[in-house]
Amino acid sequence: MRLAVMAVDFDGTIAHHDVMDPDIRPAIAAARHAGIRVLLVTGRILGDLRRVAGNLHFVDAVVAENGAVLHFPDTGHTSLLAPPIHEGFVRELERSGIHFARGRSIIDASAEDAHRLLEVIRRLELPLVLAFNGGRVMVLPQGVSKASGLRSTLDTLRISPRNMLALGDAENDHEMLRLAEVGVAVAWGSQALCDVADIVLEGTGPAAVSAYIRQLADTCRLPAPRRARRRLMLGYTEDGEEFSLAVLGRNVLVAGDARSGKSWTAGLLCEQLILYGYCVCVIDPEGDYRTLEALPGVIVLGGDDPPPTPRELLRALRYPDRSVVIDLSKRTHDEKMDFIHAVLPALNEIRQRTGLPHRIVLDEAHYFLEGHNGMNLLDLEQNGYTVVTYWASRLPKALLDATEVMIVTRQSNPTEIEMLRERCTHCEGVDPARWAILENLRSGQAVALPVTAEAAGDLRLFTVAPRLTPHVRHREKYIDVPVAERQAFVFTDGRRARTLRQFVEVLEAASDTCFDGHLRRKDFSRWLADVFGDYPLATQVGALEAQYAAKPSQDAIPEIVAAIRSRYELIEEDPFARPGHERAGG
Repeated sequence: MRLAVMAVDFDGTIAHHDVMDPDIRPAIAAARHAGIRVLLVTGRILGDLRRVAGNLHFVDAVVAENGAVLHFPDTGHTSLLAPPIHEGFVRELERSGIHFARGRSIIDASAEDAHRLLEVIRRLELPLVLAFNGGRVMVLPQGVSKASGLRSTLDTLRISPRNMLALGDAENDHEMLRLAEVGVAVAWGSQALCDVADIVLEGTGPAAVSAYIRQLADTCRLPAPRRARRRLMLGYTEDGEEFSLAVLGRNVLVAGDARSGKSWTAGLLCEQLILYGYCVCVIDPEGDYRTLEALPGVIVLGGDDPPPTPRELLRALRYPDRSVVIDLSKRTHDEKMDFIHAVLPALNEIRQRTGLPHRIVLDEAHYFLEGHNGMNLLDLEQNGYTVVTYWASRLPKALLDATEVMIVTRQSNPTEIEMLRERCTHCEGVDPARWAILENLRSGQAVALPVTAEAAGDLRLFTVAPRLTPHVRHREKYIDVPVAERQAFVFTDGRRARTLRQFVEVLEAASDTCFDGHLRRKDFSRWLADVFGDYPLATQVGALEAQYAAKPSQDAIPEIVAAIRSRYELIEEDPFARPGHERAGG
């Protein structure tokens, strides 16, 4: 993932006893020349920082007073991000004889006076807290920290914390390191900070930080943490343990039969990435991901409107907390091909310049990446692709070789299973007979292949977790497409339904008593699961059937109809054709 911004502490990190390492300014200059923004984040009062650091133009911004003050050296603009100091508090400190330095929003004093400061705060009933920093203590408004100041700075600069690395040494750096995608603690600083940091920078002083910043400037890439703090929960293993993936910039393959839950699983990953604040761009050929728009910061482009041009997409992705779903369901196959062949290279260029989007999701990937030109559409140096397909053997070999996570729903094609086995590294110790598990997966199950580090060298079976947003299936794709005659639903009076629209029309045309046997035998939910592979809807309908069996009600059929209409957006072409039937939104 691209490194877009570095947040660097001052005292103890790049400076010792008020003196900066002599190479720190050239190192920061090299990082800024490479396109990395550098923010100086300190507990110091701004005037005091100028006294010891001199000209501050060597960084892009300064977050001072432990997050209470934001200063841009190039323009001279300074913002107060927290309430000013309470004058009554200052007078009481002076009366008590406590020695302190006053900033715009904080009080800086010796840590030895912490108990006296706390007593004054309690006596005056002020919303203030203490933050320790080595031998000093700061009195701050509640909720103010280096992280809060950094959030305001990143919002101003339109940079995502998921593209940020933070370096610190002391107690007041914990929140800053936690906010960053990668938090680095210096080995000569607080042991408690080192214990929770993603990376510990070895060395004995600020000179090591200068060398480290130069290394980062050379790659412009976020380094790999020693452990992942953010995880994507996929489901539960057979022994009831939670199964999750570490959030890293890995390429992910989700493969399996049609209607086996691939898009559901990919959507589950998207949901959690979005909620973690990652920018996700979903290229959605069939309109299966539109309901992600219910999550914060997600917009859907395309659908009934033309898909976005690369320029329009760039504008949509300029906000780091924005995710985009591109709905191509109304386009022809050739139009989809043309769009994807234009937009993937554009997304690669955007990611190289801005680090956004953090992840690109491509469903039905075999259609668009097959052939020699498929790899020309991808930038595997950036990684961060999730490809979804029922025909993984048609994907470029280089992409499969670069894929570090492989999740498989039910896969009944022996040729596809053999290809996955051949492509899967770390499979040497797996009994070949184990691969038959892929053919026998039940609804709602999936397997992580051994190439996935979290699978621990085995085919790790798990039950897929519920989604926050529904998985909408569009009428263009399912409602009016007839199933085979042998798969038609046969009602007790002889009527047959080969499409979901016909099924709903029959249900609406008769009373509940006509369907008593079907409801008690759970025929409706079984048909939805076995024929359409729509297990979430089948589960919902099955619950309604169970309620009816326990206590018959006239509401059973209308509730089943409403569930189908809501999930598939089943509407009439003429909304006034059948009074009383309104659209049920998906």
